[in-house]
Amino acid sequence: MAKAGKKYQDAVKLIEEGKVYTPSEAMELVKKTGTAKFDETVELHVRLGVDPKYADQQVRGAVILPHGTGKTKRVLVFAKGDKVAEAEQAGADFAGSDELVTKIQGGWCDFDVAVATPDMMGVVGRLGKILGPRGLMPNPKLGTVTMDLTKAVREIKAGKVEYRTDKAGNVHVPVGKVSFAPEKLVENFRTLMETLVKAKPAGAKGQYIRSVTVAATMGPGIPVQMAGKAD
Repeated sequence: MAKAGKKYQDAVKLIEEGKVYTPSEAMELVKKTGTAKFDETVELHVRLGVDPKYADQQVRGAVILPHGTGKTKRVLVFAKGDKVAEAEQAGADFAGSDELVTKIQGGWCDFDVAVATPDMMGVVGRLGKILGPRGLMPNPKLGTVTMDLTKAVREIKAGKVEYRTDKAGNVHVPVGKVSFAPEKLVENFRTLMETLVKAKPAGAKGQYIRSVTVAATMGPGIPVQMAGKAD
């Protein structure tokens, strides 16, 4: 097993063993533990009391973080006719129809989010085996299959993030950058936690929020109070 570097070991020492931090304390601390030379992403990891193998216990959706993620996402829009111009005017990085499908079939996937108008889904469906595993398939539940391309593209550019449980029932979502002010990280954190609580599946039994942890990209995990009470 690889030995952790000195910076990581020093960061671990800043975290008090056995302590569960308030959101404000955690965000102050995550800035100190993010010691890489680049602006690290602050990631939220939530373990949920769900069993994703059952359809009625899967947690998935999207939310707009009040202060964004610190990263501008590259948006591709599948559309035709006047909708292509609408997407471009809204700020889409790529917009088109069959030519984009052909390009993606050739191995190109240089974008972060895909949006499509409903009438394009028959064509986009041919890309399921490529986009699906990458989490790039447009989905009406996430607001990425819509006729209102202006709203969809602008929300994504403004900091809309998707969340979904993995096979173990965990959710991993970015809530900002280490360079963010602590209060902005806390606001993003609270917005996401409130959304996850509201998304509790009817089929989930027992304790829903099992654990909450935040960490910088290269830093150690910091336990956070699950209830998210006022500091």
